[in-house]
Amino acid sequence: MKKIGATLLAAIVGGAVAVGGFKLLEKKQMDGMTFEERQKVYYANNPGEEIMSSTGNPDFTQAAAAVSPGVVHIQVTVSSRNSGGGGGSPFDMFEEFFGVPQQRRGQGRPMTASGSGVIISPDGYIVTNNHVVEEADKIEVVLTDKRSYEAKVIGRDPNFDLALIKVNATGLPMVKLGNSDNVQIGEWVLAVGYPLGLQSTVTAGIISAKGRQIGILGESQQPQRRYGQGQQEQIINTAVESFLQTDAVINKGNSGGALVNARGELIGINSAIASPTGTYAGYGFAIPINLTKKIVDDFKEFGSVKRGYIGVTFSEMNADVRKQYGIDDLNGVYVSDVVKGGAAEAAGIKSGDILTKVEGKTIYGSPDLQEHVARLRPGDKVKLTYKRDGKEKDVTITLKGEEANKSKSQDEESSASATEIFNKLGASFVPANAQVKKELGINSGVVVSQVHSGGIFEYFGVERGLVITHINGKAVNNVDDVESALGSTQRNIVRIKGVPERGSSVEFNVPLKY
Repeated sequence: MKKIGATLLAAIVGGAVAVGGFKLLEKKQMDGMTFEERQKVYYANNPGEEIMSSTGNPDFTQAAAAVSPGVVHIQVTVSSRNSGGGGGSPFDMFEEFFGVPQQRRGQGRPMTASGSGVIISPDGYIVTNNHVVEEADKIEVVLTDKRSYEAKVIGRDPNFDLALIKVNATGLPMVKLGNSDNVQIGEWVLAVGYPLGLQSTVTAGIISAKGRQIGILGESQQPQRRYGQGQQEQIINTAVESFLQTDAVINKGNSGGALVNARGELIGINSAIASPTGTYAGYGFAIPINLTKKIVDDFKEFGSVKRGYIGVTFSEMNADVRKQYGIDDLNGVYVSDVVKGGAAEAAGIKSGDILTKVEGKTIYGSPDLQEHVARLRPGDKVKLTYKRDGKEKDVTITLKGEEANKSKSQDEESSASATEIFNKLGASFVPANAQVKKELGINSGVVVSQVHSGGIFEYFGVERGLVITHINGKAVNNVDDVESALGSTQRNIVRIKGVPERGSSVEFNVPLKY
């Protein structure tokens, strides 16, 4: 009996050691997986009832029930230290998306705002918008069952308006990741979130459009198209916009919430609305989940986004571009410049080429190219088709990292710095015409044609229509002059001289750090 008991005890201990070792190995393997791979393992081990896509009369009860527990309410607290009390302060983003009243700014007490988030892993990883958490000192996550956790930011990036946060919890409900490439215009979708201070809310609609670029991410503005001045204003395009458009009701507070298909699969992260009133007007926009997957995996692994760059600046094909360069192509993007030492230069792409396809798919506009490349990392390869002298040619290029876009010589470093400053100003410029110069009695000048939300000009109250004659002591007559003059910026102060009306002038110093 003693021998049998000892054998049994040894078997129990051995089994426990084996199970414990397997669990440790399993956890190590899971930690190295992408969120999509982790979900596949989870659903393989925990198969649930499959939700069928609705046909005939729509019925979203199953999808709503499956998704709602995995969409959380995010409440943020922001200290008053960032409040500027004027236009263009960091709180403008909160006012735009969360409706924070102007009169509450700058009163010396913390501010609160709220948004939504989507749980994508049972161990507490949650994806939301960057603008929901970027100014937050404290982030609280509240589940539909009223459980509440404090969250920390794992990574965020304004160029994608995405953030990954985490709470210290396990066994959380999550939303199944879908495939946004398979989304069809006219397909039924649900928007799930916490709008207008309400509790968990589900609305239904359809996909209205794909690949929308709406210009809300500051660095992706394209003033040459927007203002019709024929000026090819070169802004380094680092933001990526390729939104899914939906008419499912989205309002303030839905930011960071889920856009799901009728099978309850996450196809997008709700981010913005287009509305003259600030509330729902039929146009909502979500970041495609296939792009989101790559970004949040980068956040988890590196803490920041690892982007691969083609190494070109380009203009979308439109009437102005076709007329200026004498081309007939309706689709594609026109390569206006090639970064020295970049991936495109190494592959033989030149200024004046037209990029027509990426991985064999037609490029109808910049979102088609940007979203595809944004899913890749430095070292990844991508097949491009470009047209030169009327002939198309395929080329496979190896993407390079951000450092490849940085100039090597002292002069180029100065130019790159000037471009960065230009973007920070957050404004568009057009040359002052002869009539304006005559009326104001000036020999040089550019007109501030637009002030972009979140830029330095907006923050310090520089208004549209101001004629700027000198920057850092240098006369300016066009966009190139502006960028060249910004290269002379010293001690992070831009010196600007303008003429608001004949016989008067204004001079002011704009700090780049505030």
